[in-house]
Amino acid sequence: MESDVLDDLDLQLLHALEVDGRASFSRIAGVLGVSDQTVARRFRRLRAEAGLRIVGVRDTRRLGHDEWMLRLRCTPDGAEAIAAALARRPDTAWVHLTSAGTEVVCLSLPRTPADYDDLLFGKLLRTRKLIEITAHQLMHRFYGGRTGWIGKHRPLSDEQVAALGPAEPPAVPGPARITPDDEPLVTALKADGRVTYPELQRLTGRSESAVKRRVAALLGSGALYLDTEYDTARFGFTTAAMLWVTVAPGALDRVGRAMAGHPEIAHVSAITGSVNLMATVLTRDTDELYAYLSGSLGSLDGVRHVESAPYLRRFKELTYPRPLR
Repeated sequence: MESDVLDDLDLQLLHALEVDGRASFSRIAGVLGVSDQTVARRFRRLRAEAGLRIVGVRDTRRLGHDEWMLRLRCTPDGAEAIAAALARRPDTAWVHLTSAGTEVVCLSLPRTPADYDDLLFGKLLRTRKLIEITAHQLMHRFYGGRTGWIGKHRPLSDEQVAALGPAEPPAVPGPARITPDDEPLVTALKADGRVTYPELQRLTGRSESAVKRRVAALLGSGALYLDTEYDTARFGFTTAAMLWVTVAPGALDRVGRAMAGHPEIAHVSAITGSVNLMATVLTRDTDELYAYLSGSLGSLDGVRHVESAPYLRRFKELTYPRPLR
């Protein structure tokens, strides 16, 4: 009889899906030493109770597109409506409410300069309940994106990770790209990264062999990657916060790399603006957050100032609006 409490096996399954989001249940079961049926039941439960999703995500950096983190200071009665509107846009990835409910943090993924201008100068500047906008371009990602967070806690051994690693992708000449013909395929993988090849054949009108080759090419080129989304609070990590870190310019790379190795860090990037590092930190509680800020982070040589803002509500993760609670 399986417990209703999420346990080590659930963490191992999440780690396995971070390694290869399309790995079959039988392959995962063989590595974890359990039955196929157990893996299938655990997967269904994680979907129902922890919001697990496997999603296809465009790698904007490899596709040559910019990423912008927007900080929107709002009136107290306007922040939630602004966050909800941003979450509905297809060109946003993260939309979080922070700072006592008066600041919205949003990752914008414009494909063209016109998309960025439309959001920033068209939609947002006409919003009356918006007090201030600060835009930070992401220059370099030290950790996050296609690199999953749960693996930092090592639920699987190195041998298990190696056994689950996908086969060597085919060499894809030239830069990463997604063609107009790929859009139905990318849309299907965005909705469900584990969608079956027969279903992709039905949705795209291509043959199953053609679908398999193109999925392998998109993943192999880096144009697309599979990511996992789940509620970290279900595994005991109940406190999440955004960090804005000011670092001496000469220490920027060293501090960014050091933060990338910290188990508390789910994402860290160098950014433009008055601060030069932006990070997401996940801890079990506020005491652990304090210990991280005053210890591992605060002791790094070159860190001059840290601003922290706990997430109050996550309106959107990756590509999906989250249900309001």
